[in-house]
Amino acid sequence: MAEINLLKSLPKPKRNISNRNTEKTDHHIKISRQYGKEYFDGDRSFGYGGYKYDGRWVPVAKDIVKNYNLTKGSKILDVGCAKGFLVKDLVDLGFEAYGIDISQYAIDNAPKDIKNRLKVGNAKSLPYDDNSFDLVISLNTIHNLDRDECKMAIQEIQRTSKTSSFIQVDSYTNENEKSIFEDWVLTAKFYGYPNEWLNLFKESGYTGDWYWTIIK
Repeated sequence: MAEINLLKSLPKPKRNISNRNTEKTDHHIKISRQYGKEYFDGDRSFGYGGYKYDGRWVPVAKDIVKNYNLTKGSKILDVGCAKGFLVKDLVDLGFEAYGIDISQYAIDNAPKDIKNRLKVGNAKSLPYDDNSFDLVISLNTIHNLDRDECKMAIQEIQRTSKTSSFIQVDSYTNENEKSIFEDWVLTAKFYGYPNEWLNLFKESGYTGDWYWTIIK
């Protein structure tokens, strides 16, 4: 297990924390957790505010390939793939990449050339055999489950991976970061300090790599 920043090449998102804190209601949380059109392509107060392919995942895909020494023919699964943009970029690099996401809307609006590689499903119970993939990744997804469900998802990631896995989740390192995060968050149900996540990884028998998404 190692802490690795595989998303360092992504541009920094622009977040108006004060607006989100002022506007956020139980209605916004309820709608965002449906992971439908409003979440991906609706108003920013419900989620992304428009989730379009722009090539930003290409350098991330290259970093993943380099870090895990993947070779052509390596099979990769993205758990919580959304519209499959990272899957597309991995496929374009010559790898056997696949994705699964809870959102039917996201899968329906994925790039046409990789839509057949994507499934609608839940991270708690992945529809794949043991050791099906050389690498299983999950980026900013499993924190959308409660703690017991997170444990199930972590174990599923571990189960379906032959050798390598990577999980990135929401976290914070001090009370100020925690306050900023809680003002912004819409979908996360379980979150904590890094040591709380590491305890859950250990409890789940997870042996892969990890990193944190921290809003500052």
